[in-house]
Amino acid sequence: MVLTGRTPPRRGPAAVVAALTCTIALVAVGCTGDDEGGFRPGAADAGDPYVPGRGNGGYDVTHYGLDVRYDPATDRLTGRATISATATQDLSRFNLDLAGLDVGAVTVGGARAEHRRGDGELVVTPSDGLTRGQPFSVAVEYAGVPAPVADGALGVGGFLHTDDGAIALGQPDSAATWFPVNDHPSDKASYDIAVTVPDGLAALSNGVPGPKRSAGGWTTWRWAERQPMASYLTTLVIGDYRVTTGTHAGRPMVTAVPSSEPAGGAAAASLARTGAIVDFLATRFGPYPFESYGGIVVADPRIGYALETQSRPVYGPGFFLDDRPNPAVVAHELAHQWFGDSVSLSHWRDIWLNEGFASYAEWLWEEHDGGRTAQRAFEAQYATTDWSQPSVDPGRAAMFGNAVYKRGALAVHALRRTVGDDAFFRILRAWTAERRDGNATTEDLIVLAERVSGRQLRSLFDAWLVGGSAPALP
Repeated sequence: MVLTGRTPPRRGPAAVVAALTCTIALVAVGCTGDDEGGFRPGAADAGDPYVPGRGNGGYDVTHYGLDVRYDPATDRLTGRATISATATQDLSRFNLDLAGLDVGAVTVGGARAEHRRGDGELVVTPSDGLTRGQPFSVAVEYAGVPAPVADGALGVGGFLHTDDGAIALGQPDSAATWFPVNDHPSDKASYDIAVTVPDGLAALSNGVPGPKRSAGGWTTWRWAERQPMASYLTTLVIGDYRVTTGTHAGRPMVTAVPSSEPAGGAAAASLARTGAIVDFLATRFGPYPFESYGGIVVADPRIGYALETQSRPVYGPGFFLDDRPNPAVVAHELAHQWFGDSVSLSHWRDIWLNEGFASYAEWLWEEHDGGRTAQRAFEAQYATTDWSQPSVDPGRAAMFGNAVYKRGALAVHALRRTVGDDAFFRILRAWTAERRDGNATTEDLIVLAERVSGRQLRSLFDAWLVGGSAPALP
């Protein structure tokens, strides 16, 4: 994610050095006592203090099949979600995250299941308990007028009605405002998404485009993301868009800009560099990890950021206000396809693993594109950094602060200076290859970097990520 004009409150330092070496496991918290036969409810929370109440325990999702219909005239959405999962414990009931929509029916394994609503939760009780290791399917029929979720200092995320359609977008919250989901990046899954909208509107989402079908004044757009995707990386953009579909390196490339934007304007020109930027980043990070490329520019001023929605980042209008192309933001969001999307967070406290590397990719691209060297960018940022603010475990309010983005990028370059270019880029390529489609922590990165480089690096990461004073330049 890149923000435009939004600075979250900052948190003072609070003994975070030791936290750097800790790995917070996602544990089944919030469970009640054993039910009859040893079955028990799944956790109603993933145990991540940065997103209290988000995510659930007791099962692992492998696939979401979403079939939704949206009418902008009434702002009404109807949907059916078919969820494939595996029980990770003997499960008497389980939760899905779902905000603000009405549920008509739920089945588990084709049999009707009891369900009730809680605070942003759908609680499902199947007719029979689910044994540990048992695959199962859940079908949820739901409808209503979706609404965004206000999240204090982190702003508004989720489903936004627009003048010509809707936008479902946000970090860390958005998915649960338009479909039932295990809404935490630790539970990634593949997706098939079908979106039916009035003829003449585009309905854009993640992954490879499928065939479109029109009937009775409505058009169904289909998308498939086969690689595991964290729920906050899903998106749905509906409206009057100029959609360009082609191929790049043998894979589909889909880009879209609002029809109100000039065809040759800054937004379209920026998206046109997507292929070239991806190709450059692949020389540094390893093969591009997904089956499609693209990007979407939206015109709604409430979207004050760009977000790395998987395979198809979304860019708010603030990045193109001066009518000049902005390849830097494109480089940032495309770098996330490796750092954040393919290799995802285990826990939000490690968000610098996403943003630090994506910010560093901006420096790499700027140098490649004839601008400042990465070293010059490093020196300029070093001189203005507030070292009292940690990159790791920055506090919920500072998830999108400079310490996460820019201090994180400084740590990446310091690693490069310390181990040398050859070892540095081997570390990056090993990270994206070994952790592809999975989740990771800061501790995982330290261990891998030490293994690949053959050097002790813990004190380096400690100093550059969480130390309270300016580290010595390497």
